[in-house]
Amino acid sequence: MTFATPIPVESDQTQNSALKRRVAMHSMLAATCMTALKLAAGLISGSLGVLSDAAHSGLDLAGAGLTFLSVRVSDKPADEDHTYGHGKVENLSAFFEAGLMALSCAWIIWEAIQRITHNTFELRYSLWPVLVLLTSIAVDFWRSRELRRVAERTGSPALATDAFHFASDIWASLAVLAGLLATWAGAVFHVDWLRYADPVAAIFVSLMILRTTTHLTREAIGVLTDQIPAETRFQVIREAERVPGVLAVEQARVRRSGPNYFADLTLALPRRYTFEHTGELVRAATEAVHRALPTADVVIHTVPRQGRAESIFDRVRAVAARNNVAVHDLSVQSLHGKLHVELHVELDENLPLIEAHNFVSGLEAEILRETPEIDSVLTHIESEPATIEQPEGIVEDDRRLERALRDSAALSPEIIDVHQIMVGRTSEHITLSCHCTLPDDLSMHRVHEVITSLEDRFKLECPEVYRVTIHPEPVTDNTR
Repeated sequence: MTFATPIPVESDQTQNSALKRRVAMHSMLAATCMTALKLAAGLISGSLGVLSDAAHSGLDLAGAGLTFLSVRVSDKPADEDHTYGHGKVENLSAFFEAGLMALSCAWIIWEAIQRITHNTFELRYSLWPVLVLLTSIAVDFWRSRELRRVAERTGSPALATDAFHFASDIWASLAVLAGLLATWAGAVFHVDWLRYADPVAAIFVSLMILRTTTHLTREAIGVLTDQIPAETRFQVIREAERVPGVLAVEQARVRRSGPNYFADLTLALPRRYTFEHTGELVRAATEAVHRALPTADVVIHTVPRQGRAESIFDRVRAVAARNNVAVHDLSVQSLHGKLHVELHVELDENLPLIEAHNFVSGLEAEILRETPEIDSVLTHIESEPATIEQPEGIVEDDRRLERALRDSAALSPEIIDVHQIMVGRTSEHITLSCHCTLPDDLSMHRVHEVITSLEDRFKLECPEVYRVTIHPEPVTDNTR
């Protein structure tokens, strides 16, 4: 049995999609402006640090463009080719963006080493690089804050990576600015070793970015390969196991696609549970999973299992339910230290005797295998009506049958009264039904005995009645 829950509300998704596209567009425009300014400042000053920062911003621009395209694609609804949606496009974008950052860091480190070893660089002093770097720091601070806010709200990994890019740009710009000022200070105060401050600052920035890029790459690969933190899965299992009625979580699989989570669980439930009860329990389990993953798309499979405190009666009924037959009047007796079971089974009235006998024999053998402590099984076969009887007339005022029923009820001290007596006639049978008022505190065992005795006495008095149906009700309910 499998149950599924719907994905988050469409209006929320539409609002988040528009917000992601807007902030990605702003990020791309800002990256375009800052790349152009840094490139110009680097060419004017000849600073490798500024040029490396411009190259870094250029890659950020490519990444921002990739992010903008990815959020547009990732928000497309699921289709026949992408049944889990397009969310992983954002993770793929984050992976490629991290790769671009790694390449830029490698190029900057190589160029810095070449300048240090060959000593072939000379800075041209200008105020423009300083102003550009300060402007870049302010813009990157604004961009990273906005991107992080939207990423946290929408769960977008692409925007989160973009936010880190611009946050790292702040530190990169600060390091480049420090290297640039130190180099100029060395020239002014004739401190020769400070001439290396600019390329050293570039190397420092690149190593710092490369370290974090490695973490982002590993995280993107993990999502693309359906890697989930073990604690997330354990939290889902813990919440599901706390639901009353769940015997065990036999399997739990969780995957992520962009900002969306998908949870697939197999729950072991007592096999005596009805379909309706199982449905209610699955809804409770779904709510429990949502406590761990609030927006997850949850699919729950259920399998019947033997309960921890299952009685012999439960096991016999479970075998009957597995064979899709109804049983009643189930009793277990202990005779000479051995258990004997008797039950009534209802089968199709049109079923031939040989088929009915073979079915019941198989049912009894299965009960004995399921419950080895039972020594023998005796099954009473009853016919289950397969057709709808068409009444020829309803006789509501049959005085003789009503009087006989009331006389039979008067012989039992527990019966307070009988009412709503209905007599029906078909082409072959006479049927009678009634309501019987009994004391509130009478046990169900005694209720069954009283009703059975009333049926027997009445049918002895009126043998022409084929079927008697008595509905017991408490005296409190009858006096309302």
